[in-house]
Amino acid sequence: MVITIISTLVIMLGYFLMLYGAVGFIQDKRLFSSAPKENLAVIPDKKERFKGAHIVGWGIVAIAVLLFIGAFALGIWDGARNGFGPLKYFARFLTMLYGMEIYDILFFDWYLLCRSNFFIYFYPELKSVDRSHFFGYNKKEHIMHFITYIPVCAAMSLGLGAIFS
Repeated sequence: MVITIISTLVIMLGYFLMLYGAVGFIQDKRLFSSAPKENLAVIPDKKERFKGAHIVGWGIVAIAVLLFIGAFALGIWDGARNGFGPLKYFARFLTMLYGMEIYDILFFDWYLLCRSNFFIYFYPELKSVDRSHFFGYNKKEHIMHFITYIPVCAAMSLGLGAIFS
């Protein structure tokens, strides 16, 4: 259980770094496809904030991807070491992905988007947008993620259970 919690926290860190790299440094609107339409309408196409900002941003995103891979590798390695079968792998992976999705809903959507000035810091143009109604704007996507994670985790778990048992 401790490894599952650690892996979930590592995924959350990676998820935040991915957002930070994209919003703070890369600043390409194509990466913001899940943002509210009202936000996308006022966000201008920007050049680099400073020379090398895109390189810094892509470096942060690369670290985030490595954290995702590392979190799952840790979960797989620990499961193999402890003789996990498909059911335990399934529970671990589902916990990790559901934890990430809940983090997305509560931290990204509710706090960063609706309550903090995180996005306004990088895009002052967003001050004019009423953010109070944004919470839940992407609930269909979240529901789809919760549903999709079940067969994805099942497939991964059955494959790992077959490999390591």
